Amino acid sequence: MAQYTRIEVIQAMGDTGIVPLFYHYDVAIVKKVIQACYDGGARVFEFTNRGDHADSVFSEVSKWVCSTIPDMMLGIGSIVDDATAALYIQKGANFIVSPLLNPEIAKICNRRKIAWLPGCATLSEINYAEELGAEIVKIFPAAQIGGPDFIKSIKAPCPWSSIMASGGVSPEKENLTRWFQSGAYCVGMGSKLIIKNADEGYDYKKITELTQNSIQMIKTIKKEI
Repeated sequence: MAQYTRIEVIQAMGDTGIVPLFYHYDVAIVKKVIQACYDGGARVFEFTNRGDHADSVFSEVSKWVCSTIPDMMLGIGSIVDDATAALYIQKGANFIVSPLLNPEIAKICNRRKIAWLPGCATLSEINYAEELGAEIVKIFPAAQIGGPDFIKSIKAPCPWSSIMASGGVSPEKENLTRWFQSGAYCVGMGSKLIIKNADEGYDYKKITELTQNSIQMIKTIKKEI
């Protein structure tokens, strides 16, 4: 069962501005990455459903988060159908992120008051997602469908829309400035944030540093807009 309501999750996404996203089959590595992001100030984390037995990994990590860093809001991404959404909700997902727009996922999430972020690529899809109850929509793949200019174009006629950009976001001031000046509500970051060292192992210290710097930059950018 989710520990946080959809409103609490949405507020946390807006407060920090970033949603780290990551998948790995090794539970220990996932825990270390989440801890590194948490130490950097992240309070929302998206584990992606991309490998065999990903649900088993998520189950173990979810229990660990609840007992060790309970103010980290753990959710699941890459969900494309309602059955899988229901599975992860039972395992404690606080939010569901999808690369597509599936009304059946909306029904599952709305029944349990869980945040649902569907992937959209047109204004019509964004409008439909909002009709279905989505507080935040994800534009995906963000860079390929128009980048920051796409968000700016959407926000002109629909300033009430809250948009998360995922794909093409990096923890650099120029990049983050473009996304947030265009009107992004928050951004999702994967491999650009969760980086490896020369030995191909994850650089947890650097991940913490990048997370902290990104959150601070986003706060500064928002003040300047």
